[in-house]
Amino acid sequence: MISVVGKWSFLAGLIISIVAGFFDVPFVLTILAVVGLAVGFLNITQKKSQQYLVAVIALLIIGSATIQAFSALGALVGVYTSMLTNMIAFVAASGIVVAIKEVLSINRFEEIEQDIKGMGSTGK
Repeated sequence: MISVVGKWSFLAGLIISIVAGFFDVPFVLTILAVVGLAVGFLNITQKKSQQYLVAVIALLIIGSATIQAFSALGALVGVYTSMLTNMIAFVAASGIVVAIKEVLSINRFEEIEQDIKGMGSTGK
């Protein structure tokens, strides 16, 4: 059930990001950030977290650079820029959650490893 909610949240975030690029939706960035948090908590597994974080970093860098490069062009680019801004808000929120989960996982593993080494040295 939870994985289904995560998958639908991801799809909803993508659709909202695109549709809100064409229309003025109040609080769209807040909505996308909340949906992104849900995706980060529910949809990205430990196994896929590294791949997801690389994709998030790429999207954030490329999206930000594209917004800067296209800012001088016409009205259609305004829609594209709005879509990218929405997508960045959505993906950044999920990326933050996944990054924090990854850091906590690394710390737990190092603590367990130290405990195991400590038990081996006290038993001698």
